[in-house]
Amino acid sequence: MKYLSEYRDPELVGQYLNELHKTVTQTWTIMEICGGQTHSLVKHGLLAMMPSGINMVHGPGCPVCVTPLNLIDKAVYLAEEKRVILCSFGDMIRVPGSKKSLLEAKAGGADVRILYSPLEAVEIAVSNPDREVVFFAVGFETTAPANALSVLHAERLGLNNYSILASHVLVPPAMAAIMDDEEARIQGFLAAGHVCTIMGIHEYEPLVEQYKVPIVVTGFEPVDMLHGILMTARQLERGEAKLENQYTRVVQPDGNPDARAVIEKVFCVSDREWRGIGTIPTSGYEVRSEYAAFDANVKFDVHITKAPESSDCIAGQVLKGLKKPHQCSQFGKSCTPISPLGAPMVSSEGACAAYYHFSQAASEELQEA
Repeated sequence: MKYLSEYRDPELVGQYLNELHKTVTQTWTIMEICGGQTHSLVKHGLLAMMPSGINMVHGPGCPVCVTPLNLIDKAVYLAEEKRVILCSFGDMIRVPGSKKSLLEAKAGGADVRILYSPLEAVEIAVSNPDREVVFFAVGFETTAPANALSVLHAERLGLNNYSILASHVLVPPAMAAIMDDEEARIQGFLAAGHVCTIMGIHEYEPLVEQYKVPIVVTGFEPVDMLHGILMTARQLERGEAKLENQYTRVVQPDGNPDARAVIEKVFCVSDREWRGIGTIPTSGYEVRSEYAAFDANVKFDVHITKAPESSDCIAGQVLKGLKKPHQCSQFGKSCTPISPLGAPMVSSEGACAAYYHFSQAASEELQEA
């Protein structure tokens, strides 16, 4: 299949690995931002093939993982107490809130539905005019256009029973927050290619300038990942800090202007709480006041008391690249995908889930731990 099989070509993988081993003469810590990239590294066994001088750490690029506890509690409350039809992507269903997950609420009789698109939720609202329908709009910039379009579609249809519970987070402010952490030791970044497909690459230029770190926009297949790591390593070895685009077959410098226009019409930038990290200024989207009728936060005015995270869970440290999943004392013990302490163990993009499901690929690191 074009644009897939050739980016999993073992010969190309071997060539990039050989070049990496020739290039790296020092120890470098590189963070891949996206959870999809983390899964690619672990699933394909790339971590074990890296030169000893490349230390890959895993970032907060899993929107499910950073959705705050109280927002999950709010979704559960809407489903159970307000009796709305609560619609969500499948990833959010099993993420634990302070007391229960949406899956547990569904098992208790709440009308929780797993969808593939927010436009399906609009159709459900059309078919159920006597019921309130809420779509749990979680994601980075990548999913924001579709969620914004659902609002515009509902407006055009004149629906008054559709709203979204928005939990959108933005990548560049999170990268800045990571670099501002006094414990951070990140020397280079792999930026998420799908986010840049929407937003373009220019918003990373100020980060390169301020923090003097290489940022390479990278795809998700093994060849993409190794090429992106090689590009980053070459910059580090030369003492350079530039913004480069490895994912040129998909990412244009200006991104997708039409998608960005839809986002800007429905959403505005706001401060956002990140689970396990805290509040990061200007790091999220919220629904503009002009579309307040479609904002579940406004429509239902529900205030949920914040609950503390499990003291046994180190998800925040994992998301900031300070620790790796296997360094958690509860990893694979009291914390598993069936009974997770934190979101990174249950999300399909979570670093902990990647290590748990594909631990053989990370065997060398696990043995060293």
